[in-house]
Amino acid sequence: MSKALTTKTRKPPLSIRLKKEWNRNSIVYLVLIPVLIHFAIFQVYPFLLSFYLTFMDWKIIGDPVFVGLENWKYFLSDSLAWKAIWNTVKFSIYYIAPTMALGLILALIINSGVRGARFFKGVFFLPVVTSFVIIAGIWGWLFRGTEEGMINFILSFIGIEPQLFLSNSSQALAVLAGLSVFKVAGSTMIYYFAGLQSIDKNLYEAAQMDGASTFRIFWTITFPLLKPIHFYVLITTTIGSFQIFDSAYLLTGGGPNYATTTIVYYLYQQGFNSLNLSYAAVLSYVLFFIILAISLVQRKYLGKDSNIY
Repeated sequence: MSKALTTKTRKPPLSIRLKKEWNRNSIVYLVLIPVLIHFAIFQVYPFLLSFYLTFMDWKIIGDPVFVGLENWKYFLSDSLAWKAIWNTVKFSIYYIAPTMALGLILALIINSGVRGARFFKGVFFLPVVTSFVIIAGIWGWLFRGTEEGMINFILSFIGIEPQLFLSNSSQALAVLAGLSVFKVAGSTMIYYFAGLQSIDKNLYEAAQMDGASTFRIFWTITFPLLKPIHFYVLITTTIGSFQIFDSAYLLTGGGPNYATTTIVYYLYQQGFNSLNLSYAAVLSYVLFFIILAISLVQRKYLGKDSNIY
């Protein structure tokens, strides 16, 4: 009796189960396998290789030499690396809040039903689809540190002396942040505009019937109901701010006096100019842990009750 029961409940061989599974979901696996291979080659392998390099001394020429934690120890005493991290944090302060605020303001303008809303939407979004090299060139011309610079020309009308801007260590980082705000605000506008479109119009009608002012409607209805958009935009802009590289590379070269040397720009210098790939790998992991920690904190304290994850 027990022998017959055991025979009935015994699982079929693994080969038969795999064959049945393949017959049932073959299309899924045919689509998924190339994706997994691509992910393994271009994501997993570089991630593991960079982690391996953090314990080695490799300058491309010659074989890697195991040095243990020497690269990590050097990072702890590298004042320029810490300055680059601090510059990146300051850049984030200059960049995140203005980008979110400007994107929300532009979305509110378009959503208000102003005449020519489609035209303005295209104008506001134009910097997003324009090459960053072109935008950076225009920005460099606007903020040229001479009397011929457009911003200095405008400031001269109100009695302000010409500013150095990109050549001034106290102004250059803020100017680069302004460039990034100008470049990205259009995409932030689209996110907020989509959020505004999803808000139930009956809520506004009820508030207006109760005599609520426009300002009160915004702070009690619009702004709170955009919380999932706030959270998403905050995460993406934070990650983007810590990955800033192109503006420093194109306009300032990390100067003046390392004032615009961000962590990614410093990583680039170590990896491609100095050919110190092992230390560049350490910097990349430092950047990874910083972004991960900030994202987790934002998710814990600002992502509550959001339905986007």
